[in-house]
Amino acid sequence: MAALTTTDRSVVWADAMRQFSTLTLPCGITKPALRAAVDAADDWADTNASSYNLALPQPARSSLTAKQKALILAFVILRRYEVS
Repeated sequence: MAALTTTDRSVVWADAMRQFSTLTLPCGITKPALRAAVDAADDWADTNASSYNLALPQPARSSLTAKQKALILAFVILRRYEVS
């Protein structure tokens, strides 16, 4: 899976700001700094995608789609940090 486009990163940034506000999670950084964090997270995900895939046991690695693998990772991360 390729890194997000600039437009997609903007959407994630806007979603993050909206979610922080909705969940009343004070951010403590500026909007440009939050955008830089979104960009860095996307870069990290792009760089480490193959590592994540290799960490999955068979048959999940070969049977699940990229979207299913992404959902598993998202579910785990959200649960670890108790974000709903």
